[in-house]
Amino acid sequence: MAAPVSAYKDRQFLAVIGDEDTVTGLLLAGIGHVSPPPDSQKNFLVVNAKTENAEIEAAFDKYTDERKDIAILLINQHIADRIRHRVETYTAAFPSLLEIPSKDHPYDPEKDSVLKRVRRLFGE
Repeated sequence: MAAPVSAYKDRQFLAVIGDEDTVTGLLLAGIGHVSPPPDSQKNFLVVNAKTENAEIEAAFDKYTDERKDIAILLINQHIADRIRHRVETYTAAFPSLLEIPSKDHPYDPEKDSVLKRVRRLFGE
């Protein structure tokens, strides 16, 4: 059953939670957006070794629950590992959640929550 048009009609942006190289590359590709003042919300979060897990979770919650203009959330897989309990329990269709590799951390299909769900559907 398809989702009603109202569920995705206003979702026009990508959001990214990633390391500096990933976010910079995606911003150079044109996905960056900052909403008009007074709130000036960004659709990206740069994560480094000093970033607290609580800050990553807050951004994840903001992009998945609060922001109704985000269609797809891209997150580096090694960062998703830091909040794996949140990623594993996320089941909403919008925004779609995609785990992506980074330059220094290769993609591991065994950790990908979406791939795990697909495998369960097919009985693997």
